[in-house]
Amino acid sequence: MPTIDINSDLGESFGAWHMGDDAAMLDVVTSANVACGFHAGDPAGILRTLKAAAAKNVTIGAHVAYPDKVGFGRRNMDVASDELTADVIYQIGALQGLAKAAGTCVRYVKPHGALYNTIAHDRRQALAVIEAIRTIDSNLILVALAGSSLIELARNEGLQCIAEAFADRAYTPQGTLVSRREPGAVLHDPKLVAQRMLRLVEDGTIEAIDGSLTRIQADSICVHGDSPAAVEMARELRRVLEQANMSLLPFAGGRP
Repeated sequence: MPTIDINSDLGESFGAWHMGDDAAMLDVVTSANVACGFHAGDPAGILRTLKAAAAKNVTIGAHVAYPDKVGFGRRNMDVASDELTADVIYQIGALQGLAKAAGTCVRYVKPHGALYNTIAHDRRQALAVIEAIRTIDSNLILVALAGSSLIELARNEGLQCIAEAFADRAYTPQGTLVSRREPGAVLHDPKLVAQRMLRLVEDGTIEAIDGSLTRIQADSICVHGDSPAAVEMARELRRVLEQANMSLLPFAGGRP
């Protein structure tokens, strides 16, 4: 039976500012990318999300980012390598402490937003992130954009690395994500999203924004938790995949 992981970005609320529906998403996903405080999230809220994830046997990943709460981590930054390495170590360490208090542990790292997109092609920043992960826990798995050079680079540096596709994002014919600044870059129709991902899992292709088919290999599918229809998309995605006899399992294994 084919297996696939569904992940989402959670723990991103901050004080009175509410982002997404973590409780509902945790009923659907198999892995949770939990904010570490740099782009979003506060300690109390992150801890609540971790406790809820632990109660539902959802695997935890550190959603590390540039220090950019105002821009929600989606603004590019030219951070020095040593600073970036320290930033990532700091974030993983903070989440590891909160996760331990919640009765779970951090099993993987998924960079967020601009950092995620930058290290997909920027070797210097990619190596800084890889160095951070290797330094704090070389058993952590790195999640990277499917088709990016980061996957081979991370594996050559001794890290486990898995490829990820995005359910709610449009793709170029080259297999890269359409910029959020472009019209049609973000998808909102749950049925369309689910059918696109079913095709991806079954035959390894996805329809690009120009209507052509592009080949993508992915071990995990992300539904962004901050999308207005995030919960509906995730539920429909899970329903369609299960109906097609797909086995939904976290790529990084279950709780200890």
